[in-house]
Formats: sequence, structure tokens, C-alpha cells
Amino acid sequence: MRTPDTATVQALRVDVALQIARHAQQLGLTQVAVAKQLGIPQPTLSKIINGRVSDLSLELLIRTAVRGGLFLTLQTGRSPQEAGAFASMLHATASRTFTSKLVNQARESLKTSELGLSPSQRLEAFLEHNQHAAQLREAGRAAELERARSVARLR
Repeated sequence: MRTPDTATVQALRVDVALQIARHAQQLGLTQVAVAKQLGIPQPTLSKIINGRVSDLSLELLIRTAVRGGLFLTLQTGRSPQEAGAFASMLHATASRTFTSKLVNQARESLKTSELGLSPSQRLEAFLEHNQHAAQLREAGRAAELERARSVARLR
């Protein structure tokens, strides 16, 4: 039977690996190219992508995430099920210019409300923000797909 601390570290390993795998997928490059960019061997990247991380150290995974430019929030808790790693898009997109007034208002609201929240409330707000951001991205993709379909019909 695993101890709670061992199970928590394993949960963090899995979640950090998941964030790295998502990042690798978003890059749209080969595993060899992504591994080179992250400064790790391709077989190690393959393990990360496929979730076989029990023999990889949490430190290696964090170093890999940092090399990839990922902004992570690590969460532990009273039980291993509360542990997790969450990628913050707020920091990663801070340098981009958005023309959407709604997006800018949401970002400013999140920054302001974050100051008065406890760590668990901050995590909940962060997760809710990411869900809304994902819905916004999906709506944008759907609109772009519909626009492409309309253009194709006109041809």
C-alpha cells in the first residue's frame, strides 16, 4: 500500500506530465523536435506523453515544463486525490494583445478578485476561468469553421 505522500507525488507527476503532453501536442511538431526543444531524450518525452511517469522524478518533469515555458500551479491537499498540477494560461498569454473587450474585462476581474481569495478559492476561480477560456476558444473555433464553410459554399 502506498503512503499518502507517495500517492500525492505520483498524482503530481501524472498531472505535470499531462500538461507537458498537452503542450507538446499544441506545438504540432514531431516527438524528436519537441524533445530537443525541451532538452530531454525522445524516449523520455514518449513516456511523458503516454503517462508512464512512475520512474521519472517530479523534479525532471517540473524542469521540463519550465523549459517548455509552461506556467504551472501545483496543489497538494489532505489526501492524494486533492493533488494536481494546473497550467496557467493567464501568465502565458499576458504578453499577447487581445482586441476583445470581454476577454480583457474577464482577465482584469480575475486578477482583482485573486488578491482577496484563500489558496483553495484561488484554485477554484482559476479552474472556472480556464473552463470559460476553453469555452471561448471553442466558440471561436466553431465560428471560424462556420466562416470557412460559408466561404466554401460561395465558391
